[in-house]
Amino acid sequence: MGNRGWASELFDEETDGLSGKERGYTMEQEQAKTIAALEYAIQMEIDGKEYYQKARRSSGNGAGRELFEWLAGEEDKHRQKFQEIYEAVKSQKAWPRIALEPVSGQKLRTVYSRAMEAAAAGAKASSGETDAVTKAMEMENKTREFYKAQGKDARYEAEKSFYEALAAEEQGHYVALADYREYLIDPAGWFRKAEHHSLDGG
Repeated sequence: MGNRGWASELFDEETDGLSGKERGYTMEQEQAKTIAALEYAIQMEIDGKEYYQKARRSSGNGAGRELFEWLAGEEDKHRQKFQEIYEAVKSQKAWPRIALEPVSGQKLRTVYSRAMEAAAAGAKASSGETDAVTKAMEMENKTREFYKAQGKDARYEAEKSFYEALAAEEQGHYVALADYREYLIDPAGWFRKAEHHSLDGG
């Protein structure tokens, strides 16, 4: 199967023994709830992209700019996926199957690894940048918990799989941000740790 195919799970498939009128009301309410969650998710991704673009402009080093630029792209990628799903749910009352392979925190760190290698161990970060990263971590955590909750309450397998994959990606973003924050707080300690992992083959 390709990356995208329409799910057979339609909003009007499950009757639960209700009358037609009752089913119609239930399905309308179910669709409205799904659409509201999608609209909320789209706005979160838009806000996230804007935040990372602003953080990139304010960042005082190449490593931060690389990371924030990449994360802004990730937020936009998620928004596009949600937009596709939103249009499908509204027009066809179906949840499309859209593949989203989660990226590990380790892989995310390679996005700015060269910039980190070029950074100075004795560099000093501004409190503003550290605060920006801390806020970004809080945002990623909030988004991850929202997607986890949506996946848990998902009615269809395609919906559940998509939200679970997104939650995993948000966790990866959080890990990368935490790694960068560690560098900002203690650059020398970060480099010692990185060298230790390198010697250990980690």
